[in-house]
Amino acid sequence: MTTTPTILIADDDEGHAILIRENLEATGLSNPIRHLRNGQEVLDFFFREPASAAGPFLVLLDIRMPKVDGIEVLRRLKADATLRKLPIIMLTTTDDAREVTRCHELGCNVYLQKPVDYDRFSDAIRRLGQFVPLLHVPRLTPG
Repeated sequence: MTTTPTILIADDDEGHAILIRENLEATGLSNPIRHLRNGQEVLDFFFREPASAAGPFLVLLDIRMPKVDGIEVLRRLKADATLRKLPIIMLTTTDDAREVTRCHELGCNVYLQKPVDYDRFSDAIRRLGQFVPLLHVPRLTPG
């Protein structure tokens, strides 16, 4: 059974996180949203707080973050038997084809480049917000 996922915004840029939240909410999304400011916070959330991390969750993951970068976070989450079913959308300014390929090889579900232009960025997030209600996201239970 699926339920409304909590959206985890993993981004060290406070302005981007606020813009993402505001534009998701502008689409009418009522999902809970939590901001994690670096890769280590994401790993701590899933590996050190397992009781609170049953989900369901949708992770919007930036690549360039302090402490642990998004690619390493993706690698660790997808290597875990329970967490590998976690839907992860790479949402990043990076458009390097090698990184796009690498993220997909590691198991990201979608790779979206953040447009540099404010209006295009807002529009991209609103489109993502229209997509989220269509997702069926499982809870993270072992097995």
